[in-house]
Amino acid sequence: MARKNDNNKFKKPMVIYYVIAIVLVFFISFYLLPQVSQEKAMEEVEEVDYGTFLAMVEDGKVDKAYVGDETVDFQVGEGKDAKKYQTTRMPDERLADRLYQEGVKFDRVFPKEPNYLLQSLLNFGLMLLFFIIVGQVMTRMLARSMGGKGGVGPMSFGKSNAKIYDESTEGVTFDSVAGQDEAKEALTEIVDFLHDPKKYARIGATLPKGALLVGPPGTGKTLLAKAVAGEAKVPFFSISGSEFVEMFVGLGAAKVRDLFKQANDKAPCIVFIDEIDTIGKKRDGFSGNDEREQTLNQLLSEMDGFDSNTGVVILAATNRPESLDPALLRPGRFDRRIPVELPDLGGREAILKVHAQKVKHDPDIDFRAIALATAGTSGADLANMINEGALTAVRQGRDRMTQKDLEDSVEVVLAGYERKNTVISPQEKKIIAYHEVGHALVAAMQTHSAPVTKITIVPRTSGALGFTMQVDEEERFLLSKEEAFNKIVTFTGGRAAEELIFNTQTTGASNDIEQATKIAKSMISRFGMSEEFGFVAMEEVTNKYLGGDGSLTVSDRTAHEIDLAVREVLQKAQMKSHQILRENIDALHAISNYLLERETISGEEFMAILKKTQGEDPGSKEEGQEE
Repeated sequence: MARKNDNNKFKKPMVIYYVIAIVLVFFISFYLLPQVSQEKAMEEVEEVDYGTFLAMVEDGKVDKAYVGDETVDFQVGEGKDAKKYQTTRMPDERLADRLYQEGVKFDRVFPKEPNYLLQSLLNFGLMLLFFIIVGQVMTRMLARSMGGKGGVGPMSFGKSNAKIYDESTEGVTFDSVAGQDEAKEALTEIVDFLHDPKKYARIGATLPKGALLVGPPGTGKTLLAKAVAGEAKVPFFSISGSEFVEMFVGLGAAKVRDLFKQANDKAPCIVFIDEIDTIGKKRDGFSGNDEREQTLNQLLSEMDGFDSNTGVVILAATNRPESLDPALLRPGRFDRRIPVELPDLGGREAILKVHAQKVKHDPDIDFRAIALATAGTSGADLANMINEGALTAVRQGRDRMTQKDLEDSVEVVLAGYERKNTVISPQEKKIIAYHEVGHALVAAMQTHSAPVTKITIVPRTSGALGFTMQVDEEERFLLSKEEAFNKIVTFTGGRAAEELIFNTQTTGASNDIEQATKIAKSMISRFGMSEEFGFVAMEEVTNKYLGGDGSLTVSDRTAHEIDLAVREVLQKAQMKSHQILRENIDALHAISNYLLERETISGEEFMAILKKTQGEDPGSKEEGQEE
């Protein structure tokens, strides 16, 4: 469990309640009650017209009259038997003479003068209440911006608010982390140091003060940091880099000081700063009083100031190591860089097995087959696939996850859920079927191409109207020029089928065009797979772990020549896919019609129909490749 920081809370401002009570008393006593009394009195008055009033005056029935600006109140009789009337006043200049001649007691009613003292007190009370409420709201907002929770007092300004976990760190150890054997091996020395720091001190060795975990999102950097603390059985401070960023200059630096103070008090311990690039970005050439820069400077100072032999180890994680300030990465600070990359085939299989331990499943599930189908996925993706497989089993009324459930979950994570209620016209459905079979057929008739395992024309929530799944038979780490070109040819197979069968072009090939263009451009500008440009890097890749944005580093003339070369590669790929489909037109029709009936077919069904139409082993037709 996480320990809560001991922050002083604001006491409830009782003065607010006193002021509210006073204002309510004034309001009720001097506004509501008189108004209610007046309304009650008005219920006992009978309204008559002005002519009736004059007639009653001439008959001598009126005893008293009160002439107001808009009304005339008059009374008939005296004492308890008196009856009150009211009429609307008319512009009658002789009214006073008539009342006098008839002996009616009358008087002028002036508007009631307001009580200026009462009104001033009421206005002052309302103004005081307004300023107190606004002051409390601003104080609480300021306290929150400075790192407090709820009603945090001024003594907590500059607190780090790091989550402090007990020694167990929720039971997370290296056994909880799979697929990152190299990273665990690099961190084992830190665990050993935290267990027995004197062993290193005797020989004069000093443990690195900080280790930087670098890798794509979802690969388990935070989990590894917790596992180090769990193995070493020491407290674990966890905080995000964004929590140091404040509105006011100096507060982020104060949080850094407080964090290291707490860590020194709890030593030996581990301090983990997630997304450190938030505060550790490279400083520009302009000096200033920037809050982010002051926070970074304080972090650098604190890392220089504490002794690593006390047992405080700083771990940090980032997806953008290239954006970090060089002063943060120099020896003596974060001087160890531990890559936490996407898992390989064995790593994916191990991750699937670790997460499957928490789910009831059939004992004969082939996790290796699932690992082969999920190349390029992270540990978080694989954990999600296991959970989706378990949810699929529950939806179908079973209490155990099967191989089919896990295979379906791979499609859900990679392509989205099936949109079974989507209504597609027969003509569009036919075009989609030929499009997907075009991909599959072009892939099957080429060497250096992954086998087709599934074809479907069921729309997905990701926006895909269908997809063709290919799975390599083994893990691949290198991509040859022939394989890259064949991938492009496979991407063009869908559009080629549309043009060949329907003599048209649809928007369904938009993603194919993007992927094919990206590969062709990388072949020329990054991989040196062009005879025209040769062994020259003409593109710089940034944010390697966040998709890899590329930008050309060449002149405008060379960029134009690269565009022409990319277009030439794509045109050759299109010509090749057209040729393959024309040579296998019977297979294209047969497989497409079968797919229209079934909507989803397996790789085995696809190959069976292809072999039947070809009468030979597909793929034997093409031995060489051309660019």
